[in-house]
Amino acid sequence: MNRKLSATTGDRIETEQSTLYFHIETIEVSRLSALAFFEAGEQSFAGQRFFWQNREKTFTLAGLGHAQTISSDAKEHRFDDVEQQWKKLTQNVVNDENNIQPILFGGFTFDTENEVSGEWTGFPEAFFAVATYQLVVKNDQAYVSIHLITDEENTTEALNALRKERDELIHTAQVKALKKYAKPQIKSSYEPYKEEYLESISKVTSLIRQKEADKVVIARSLALQFEEQVTSPNVLSQVMMEQPDSYLFGLEEQGKLFFGASPERLVKVSDKYAYSSCIAGSIKRGKTAEEDDLLGQSLLNDTKNLSEHQYVVDMILQTFKENCASYQIPNAPQLLKIRDIQHLFTPVEGPLKEGATVLQLVKTLHPTPALGGVPRMKAMQVIREYEPLNRGLYAAPIGWLDAQGNGEFAVAIRSALLAKDQAFLYAGGGIVADSQPSSEYDETLVKFRPMLRALGGQLHE
Repeated sequence: MNRKLSATTGDRIETEQSTLYFHIETIEVSRLSALAFFEAGEQSFAGQRFFWQNREKTFTLAGLGHAQTISSDAKEHRFDDVEQQWKKLTQNVVNDENNIQPILFGGFTFDTENEVSGEWTGFPEAFFAVATYQLVVKNDQAYVSIHLITDEENTTEALNALRKERDELIHTAQVKALKKYAKPQIKSSYEPYKEEYLESISKVTSLIRQKEADKVVIARSLALQFEEQVTSPNVLSQVMMEQPDSYLFGLEEQGKLFFGASPERLVKVSDKYAYSSCIAGSIKRGKTAEEDDLLGQSLLNDTKNLSEHQYVVDMILQTFKENCASYQIPNAPQLLKIRDIQHLFTPVEGPLKEGATVLQLVKTLHPTPALGGVPRMKAMQVIREYEPLNRGLYAAPIGWLDAQGNGEFAVAIRSALLAKDQAFLYAGGGIVADSQPSSEYDETLVKFRPMLRALGGQLHE
């Protein structure tokens, strides 16, 4: 099926110098694991893959290869830039095959103004990809789409080659058993900038007491060195087993894999109806059901955590007032319990106003007070001055959108960056007037636990 687009080749689509043809072919397949499909691309597509599964496990996405990439270093305009490029790329696509749309997957960095060098050096401020081979699993049905985006008019030979490779990938994913991966073996670990982090808590607390901000989120990292190189399928397999009740994601780029298991939806848009989650305030899980309930109740009654949570509720609610015709929100937070931690959680939803889009909501919501602080601009200034790392994609929006305006983005927390035989884990916490460096440090240890366990490590209480 041929779909014609007016655009130029390359990452950025700026002129009308040539015509791109967007070819889409979708088939329904049976008994196909998304992880097995991801794994099937290990030899030919390592470094050009992505993976996503929503918390409800009703939508899973895996991509192999890059039919097209969209990137942007347009700083505060990067959300608009990506949206414009995607609209231009898909403006003439009419996909009526099983209602499966071409999907753009990727993420935005946390802060375009951060210039700290390190593991994220050179990463675009926004990076998204359309897969050559796209697997979508929803409602227990699996679909594999071929995407060929080219300026060549005669594509018979290219499409035939893609069909052959698609069939081989499907066969491999269906017939070969998933590998049983052993957990990575950690050779050593260290905490970059630990002393700077602890010192920053004291400095930021002092600023807040002087009324220069209400809340600032400060993050830190944990670095691991493995005995040997670790593969992306191994890591995703471990995360899927360890954290099944979270948003699971993986994005390969520049020879690295950014992955995680986030509890937090930033925003979802389905048929012009928007959903978001206010998540802030946390406490560990109990060792028994009774202890767990006591900890949860203490969280529901903790003034500091309730205050942090209300900042997020107020900000997200304001965004929904601006972008939705109406909205629904509960009167009080509830508990969101995942394996290692429980959070205060308040959902909000409503129908979009005309012209509002998922990326415009992402742009408005990022960073929420749970990831940046209050007030936003002042908190970001404080983070740039006192936080001793570059977050990269950590705590930033990661997710997908399709050609019809549907999409979903999570906040990329409980995440890590895998770079061959190294990994960098990230965690942070909200600093307020009465924050103590030791307790904030302990909170980050709890938040490191999901990724650390998946990577073969453990924390000793």
